[in-house]
Amino acid sequence: MRGSGGEGVLLLYVRHLQLGSFRSWEAVDLAMTPGPTVFVGRNGQGKTNLVEAVGYLATLGSHRVSSDAPLVRHGAEQAVVRAALRKDDRELLVEVEINPGRANRVRVNRSPLPRPRELLGLVKTVLFAPEDLALVRGDPTERRRFLDDLLVSRTPRLAGVRSDYERVLKQRNALLKTAKMARGGALATLEVWDGHLADLGGQLLAARLQLAADLDPHVTAAYEGVAGEGADRARLGYTSTVPLAGDGTAFLPGIGVPTAADLTAALARRVEERRKDEVDRGVTLVGPHRDDLVLHLGPAPAKGYASHGESWSFALALKLACFALLRADGEEPVLVLDDVFAELDAGRRTALAEVAGTAEQCLITAAVAEDVPVALRGTRVQVAAGTATVLPDEDDGRHG
Repeated sequence: MRGSGGEGVLLLYVRHLQLGSFRSWEAVDLAMTPGPTVFVGRNGQGKTNLVEAVGYLATLGSHRVSSDAPLVRHGAEQAVVRAALRKDDRELLVEVEINPGRANRVRVNRSPLPRPRELLGLVKTVLFAPEDLALVRGDPTERRRFLDDLLVSRTPRLAGVRSDYERVLKQRNALLKTAKMARGGALATLEVWDGHLADLGGQLLAARLQLAADLDPHVTAAYEGVAGEGADRARLGYTSTVPLAGDGTAFLPGIGVPTAADLTAALARRVEERRKDEVDRGVTLVGPHRDDLVLHLGPAPAKGYASHGESWSFALALKLACFALLRADGEEPVLVLDDVFAELDAGRRTALAEVAGTAEQCLITAAVAEDVPVALRGTRVQVAAGTATVLPDEDDGRHG
């Protein structure tokens, strides 16, 4: 049964997708349906580009590159992503113009939004891709981005806090380099930026901690479902340059997280304590930009101790936990599975398929259709030679 997130869950799916000069695609005009859709084709034909475009509507970014420039087809000046969305009984038309080096433009139902980031939260997606193994095995940057992207999806106003924090951090780092050379007056100006850093950093820390605490039980349940009974228990913790925010130990059920005001005060004190070190090194040493989400597997941290199979299970559990959390919040996200079934063993394929089969819409890419579990071979789209063609249903007993 699709959309089984519970009573009161807002259902969403992409009904129509159009692309212009996006990645390898000169043009795409594709009708879409609820349930699973499998994009099948050889590597390099543009399957991932299609689901990447849907993800862009949710995050205004790509899971594959850090800037917009590679998203525009070679020789074009801009890319366009246009989608008709069905959100319960409402129809929404979302259009994004991607303009590298210039401001992007966003329209909803043909009305321009003052700022592109006002689109955030309208479309929610959860994407699982081979690159997600870096959430377990990669450096803290990957896990911070994972947390912050989920934060913004869950609470769109935090996009402004995140952006402002990054701006203040950049300004403060530039000033610290100046202070290292000149000292004197630069240090007086630094105090102003200290206040901004502590205020925005405290808000971001409080939001991250609450999110990680909320996500923790979903990760435990998802990992058990993926790895099976008898597997080590998966938990989350948070380690911070601000001791009040966490030392990496797993969250305790029923224990609340510190308030933003308390974290702001603690961050301000820590900045003052590290002032000399910061000036000497010319960089900000304290704040959420240096923190990490800690993944626990049984008695040990997953990073460095988890096997290859356990790492895959944990990465998958993190994404399934995101899906469950957003559903619990009352909105069904589009589930995107980008070329992952070929990477998973039979047990993990089955566990993923069980969840994916309940999604209102699940978009899957695969080089070989047989890699995808039979229950998810709903609508099939052949991707080849610059075209995306919906194939007739297979007569295998699933549509009777």
